[in-house]
Amino acid sequence: MIMNSLGYPVLSTLIFLPIAGALLLGLISRQREGLIKAWALIVTLAVFAASLPVFFNFDRTTPKMQFVEWRTWIPAFHTDYLVGVDGISALFVLLSTLISVLCVLISWNSIKTRGKEFFMAILLIEGAMIGVFCSLDFFLFYIFWEAMLIPMYLLIGVWGGPNRLYAAIKFFLYTLAGSVLMLVGIIYMYNYTGGDFNILHLQSLKYPLSMQMWLFWAFFAAFAVKVPMFPFHTWLPDAHTEAPTAGSVILAAVLIKMGAYGFLRFSIPMFPDATRAMAVPMMALSVVAIIYGAIVCFAQTDLKRLIAYSSVSHMGFVTLGIFALNIQGVEGGILQMLNHGIVTGALFLSIGIIYDRTHSRQIADYGGAASVLPVYAGFFMIFALAAIGLPGTNGFIGEFLIILGGFTANRLAGVLAATGIIIGAAYMLWLYQRVFFTEVNPKLKGLPDISAREFIAIAPMALLVFWIGIYPNALLGFLHPSVQNLVGRFAPQGPQPSLSALGSLLKALFAKV
Repeated sequence: MIMNSLGYPVLSTLIFLPIAGALLLGLISRQREGLIKAWALIVTLAVFAASLPVFFNFDRTTPKMQFVEWRTWIPAFHTDYLVGVDGISALFVLLSTLISVLCVLISWNSIKTRGKEFFMAILLIEGAMIGVFCSLDFFLFYIFWEAMLIPMYLLIGVWGGPNRLYAAIKFFLYTLAGSVLMLVGIIYMYNYTGGDFNILHLQSLKYPLSMQMWLFWAFFAAFAVKVPMFPFHTWLPDAHTEAPTAGSVILAAVLIKMGAYGFLRFSIPMFPDATRAMAVPMMALSVVAIIYGAIVCFAQTDLKRLIAYSSVSHMGFVTLGIFALNIQGVEGGILQMLNHGIVTGALFLSIGIIYDRTHSRQIADYGGAASVLPVYAGFFMIFALAAIGLPGTNGFIGEFLIILGGFTANRLAGVLAATGIIIGAAYMLWLYQRVFFTEVNPKLKGLPDISAREFIAIAPMALLVFWIGIYPNALLGFLHPSVQNLVGRFAPQGPQPSLSALGSLLKALFAKV
């Protein structure tokens, strides 16, 4: 049964078109490299084009799920094929389809071995990512959630750097361990409700506080690892450092957003009392991640590792906004998820471009790149300033709303988070100065500036930086009805958490660090 204004299964098309494309790609001879690349590009472009009707036909006045498709799947287990999107998930579907196109473009010449399998993995990840954001049945959601692990494990383990197996296994074990605990929680809810996997129905039920508390932590295990929240972040720098460029871009732009999306879609609406009770610890962990991730960036000598730790800091802003439990904070957190996906994904794309020329990610091997690669330096500057949160770029409005929401919920949390912006500006400008200014490193002389293909891959990200920065309502208009509906479920009753309680928790956490 299709219940949407388009009259055809648009979400199923987005989910299964890349999966079908991957299967057909497997039939192409390995020797036909040009056809393999062209097919992967055609499929991702087709999926991106198919996602545009979701954007242009979306009703921004309602928080209800749209483009819904509902079919009975496994009657014995009360499992349905149920998909749909609201103002939150629709934007991440669009981000997933765009990022997939750019990943194919940036990998055009950098993948030298097993190209067919590489592009098959990219297409399979795309289908699974879209499936996660569209699923409204817990059984279906969990299948897509776990399905992402296998192709990403292969991207890191097969096409990664020298320590790729260590990074791939660490990534797999961390995410799998958290996911198993979430599965236990899903099964418990299924039995508690007498056999129900329907996410929308489960969100409408009222659960006892004791049940909410332990289910909150069961889901927290999966989502905190995926974000990753401090102190569950240690897999991320290794995975980013060893992954190929496309793998790092997908990780940064989409995969780590799924943890924060899980908090929004499941933890908050299903366990509002537990969320309210745990708001102070979650905000404290977020503030620690913001400051810790930013400070650690100064100790990094590897370009990708520095950007990886900056992701820990930036995702701390996201979770701070979410657990501020007010409209400004939640909208800022979601917007920053999208902004971080664009900016950090673009930074990893940029690092991949110069790595293809120098085969080095060591900051010390660069210097004076602005005089050798001026166009490249200009793009990198745009993304660096967006990462800092310069007004006029997309990074500014997200961080502004988060700080506003965090300060409204708890002044100490807002003030401490704001220091992370200052530290972030320091390490990004320090990085840019070392790579693009100072004396020209002889190793860089004669390197070609970005090619037309690389320009096509990176220019859309730069346009999005300014488009969202100048006209953020293009996305906030999507978010507001859904966020308003979400906040109504868990709006705090009574006094807010005290400053002294948050301060004591922060002192204890910093003492352990």
